[in-house]
Amino acid sequence: MSKVLLLDIMSTVVYDPFWELPKFFGQPMDELLKDKDPTAWVEFERDEIDEATFYARFFADGKAIDGPGMKQTMRDAYAFLDGMDDLLADLKSADVEMHALSNYPVWYRMIEEKLSLSDYLEWSFVSCHTGHRKPEPQAYSVACDRLELPPEHFVFVDDRGSNCKAAAGLGMTAIKFEGAASLRGALSEHFKLH
Repeated sequence: MSKVLLLDIMSTVVYDPFWELPKFFGQPMDELLKDKDPTAWVEFERDEIDEATFYARFFADGKAIDGPGMKQTMRDAYAFLDGMDDLLADLKSADVEMHALSNYPVWYRMIEEKLSLSDYLEWSFVSCHTGHRKPEPQAYSVACDRLELPPEHFVFVDDRGSNCKAAAGLGMTAIKFEGAASLRGALSEHFKLH
């Protein structure tokens, strides 16, 4: 049976616009990380809080933010990482079944609107819908359950070693993303790329 490809999205397929926020908020990244609420983004990714609550809780001290402005800044910065659109196109040409397995809030729809990732993959396992975030085992097992396949039938790609380790621990083939060129080589061992 052909293997199924599960792809993390942020910092694996798409540039992470969180790196644009220090400029938006006018403070260095280390300061921003220290000042932001430690759980609001995680809860937003699990769909436990809505967008308005996320804005209200973005900073731990409750400081008001321009939420729509931040959202637009992030939307403007979404872009394919170098070579990833070509790789996805080649995988699709090779009839590789691909699904997103991503920690992300409902804002994944902005990525779709801008980059049309559904031309290549299905947004099947996004944390805002599954309620589980990597590296929780359930984030991966939901893919096995819904696609009715054992873990060894999946190839999982992520830029975070901890997420790859969790996937491998369940029996999936895990590949740490380090660029499109090296990923292409690693995937060619599992899929016939044209």
